[in-house]
Amino acid sequence: MPDPTMPGQSHPVLITLREVMRRTALSRSTIYALMAIGAFPRPVRVGTHAVRWMADEIDAWIRTRPRAGGR
Repeated sequence: MPDPTMPGQSHPVLITLREVMRRTALSRSTIYALMAIGAFPRPVRVGTHAVRWMADEIDAWIRTRPRAGGR
């Protein structure tokens, strides 16, 4: 939902690791391995033991992936 105090701005949507895995079809270990080499968006800490990813960053990462068939 947009913030009425910031015209044209919306709140970032934070998603769980499970949702990141669903959207990307990557395993947990692959996601963390890609993060370790700087090839995947890093999560945002939302609590002492909780992290979430910004949905728009995950969607942008997906758009950078090459299409199947090399085209």
